[in-house]
Order: sequence, then C-alpha cells, then structure tokens
Amino acid sequence: MKTQKQRSMAKYLAQIVVMGAQVIGRAFAKALRQEFAASRAAADARGRAGQQSAAASNISGMTLQEAQQVLNVTTLSPEEIQKVVRAKERLDEELKIEKQDQSSQTRSKTQQHPET
Repeated sequence: MKTQKQRSMAKYLAQIVVMGAQVIGRAFAKALRQEFAASRAAADARGRAGQQSAAASNISGMTLQEAQQVLNVTTLSPEEIQKVVRAKERLDEELKIEKQDQSSQTRSKTQQHPET
C-alpha cells in the first residue's frame, strides 16, 4: 500500500507535469501565431510581385528556384540572364544547323537512290 506521503508526491508530480505541458503548449501556440503573422507580413510585403511570381511559376511549370538551379544562376542580374539568353540562342542555332544538315543528307540519299 502506498503511504499518504507517496500519494501526495505523485499528485504533485502529476500537477507539475500538467502545468509544464500547459506552459509548453502556450509557448508553442504563441510561436506559431508569431510565425503566421510574420509569414503574412512577408506575403503582404511581396504583394503583387509575389502574386505575379506565383503566376509565372504556374505558366512556366517551374519555380524561380528551379530555374536558377537549372541555369546555375544564384543572383538575378541582367548580365547573368543575358549570358543565359545568348547561350540558348547559340544552342538553338546549332540545332537549326543540324536539322538542315540532316534534311540535306536525306535529300541527297533520295536523289542518289530513287525508288523504281
């Protein structure tokens, strides 16, 4: 059998645990409210630009971070972006040349070996 002292200690221990859980719960709720408020303030600060950026992500199917990662661009500077644009133009030209070359080879083979 438990003595009166043991029961009393168990009761106090339970009260301490409950009070500790309440304090932690209130602190967590307060931190959550602060984080939510900060997030909302940041979204409001971005305002229209944030909405436009989200729309651009939907249209392109790629987020800004993904685009930067693919292009290995860490900052959005006109110089960096211009390099990327020029690189794409160069690759497009090379694809065009290859397509023309393949087309001319196909025509050449057709002319050399006409079907009878």
